[in-house]
Amino acid sequence: MAVSALDRRFMAAAIRLARWHEGRTGSNPSVATVITREIGGAQVIVGRGVTAIGGRPHAEPQALAEAGKLARGATAYVTLEPCAHHGRTPPCAEALINAGVARVVAAATDPDDRVSGRGYAILRDAGIEVEQGVLATEAARDLAGYLTRRVSNRAHVTLKLAVSRNGKIGRRDGGQVSITGEISHGQVHALRAQSDVILVGIGTVINDDPELTCRLPGMETRSPIRLVLDAGLRLPLGSRLAASARQTPVWIATAAAQELEARTQLSALGVNFIASETHDGRIALPELLEDLAARGLSTVMVEGGAEVAQAFLAEDLVDRIVLLTGPDDINGDAVAAPLTSQTIPSRFRAVATRAYGADRMDEYERA
Repeated sequence: MAVSALDRRFMAAAIRLARWHEGRTGSNPSVATVITREIGGAQVIVGRGVTAIGGRPHAEPQALAEAGKLARGATAYVTLEPCAHHGRTPPCAEALINAGVARVVAAATDPDDRVSGRGYAILRDAGIEVEQGVLATEAARDLAGYLTRRVSNRAHVTLKLAVSRNGKIGRRDGGQVSITGEISHGQVHALRAQSDVILVGIGTVINDDPELTCRLPGMETRSPIRLVLDAGLRLPLGSRLAASARQTPVWIATAAAQELEARTQLSALGVNFIASETHDGRIALPELLEDLAARGLSTVMVEGGAEVAQAFLAEDLVDRIVLLTGPDDINGDAVAAPLTSQTIPSRFRAVATRAYGADRMDEYERA
């Protein structure tokens, strides 16, 4: 049976469903399964599931449980190749077989050595028809964190920048200036909710005293880990980050000695530390991203400031760029943006442009 427009439609629905739990599934990716069968001459969704918060159970057994007996002879749409390795519970590929599913339509292939290709092989050996690679590019965009962690052994990096119309990101005197409007702010908070880690440099913390939380109504609990690059351990004890470390995790990547009094004081407030290497007096970024991946963290959103953004770009560690351009200029002694829509490196391709009120959002991905 060839892949049809209806197959692509149901896969698109599964991809949208998988976004429900992005940033909330621990070291596992947020994957979705949609099960359909013909009822009354039409294909009807009879079961659906998305990786549970925390990472278990997986999407397939949840969708099969909802479908019940209707799963026999049905088609399952999965956004990632079903797992094939045994743990405390049987692999999802076997769950699909045992439920009597007749056909599996899959998007992305899992690069995990325990799964890659094996999930499909198990299904085919059981006589199940398998169509793979359906909307694979679209699914891979949402699974980019997991795929990068598996393939490159590091966390996936999104660089978010807000830039004025004349290519500035702020004032040199540290004075607060609003570049974008409320709609853009809401979109940034939504991006935070989908991320495992928000990263800034200590300069941004000292100048701006940010919270770096998700403050959309009803989504406050989806704030990610807040990570500060702070080689010399200068995070102020009275900062918003330090004061709220017990409510929303704050980590500091630092090379500071264990016996420093500042470390003891920050630890007492609930701050955690990542012992980091330095290069030319700065935190070694490739090693830091590897350390984050080793902790099961897949996605990092870099929010500031200019030096940190430039460092990630110079190390070729940026996978996605979200560039928000405001409608006004910043005049006087202002800080130039590390990039604008006119200076995007050639290794990136444009994937989306949106208007958020008077602001413009341009999104780019590594080509």
